[in-house]
Amino acid sequence: MTDPMDPTETYDGRIMVHLLRDTQDNEEIPCSSFKEAIRVVKKNRHLATVSKIVDRDDDVVFSSADVDIETWERVWKNEKRRLSVHVEEYDCPYDSISCFADDLCVECKMDKLQGSPRFSE
Repeated sequence: MTDPMDPTETYDGRIMVHLLRDTQDNEEIPCSSFKEAIRVVKKNRHLATVSKIVDRDDDVVFSSADVDIETWERVWKNEKRRLSVHVEEYDCPYDSISCFADDLCVECKMDKLQGSPRFSE
């Protein structure tokens, strides 16, 4: 059974890690997932001047010249979790932009406490 808090995504095997070196030939390592790419970057961090992770659209999504791999990994995991969260659609009658089905605005909370028909289930 998988951990429900684990980020989920699909891969097509076109994620690449580029290891750029000053003294040797640069290296491209194909990876089957971002998790694998992160492991490759961590493993080779001292062997490369700059490491990059390139997604299947040829966009550089990580560069060690800009950010540490642990920081990027933490942000990546948080974003994957955020994208996988399903929020029930809720239309606030008070047009509050911060009112959600699982986090009501003050007015909706009051309506709910007063037994408004909108909240009867």
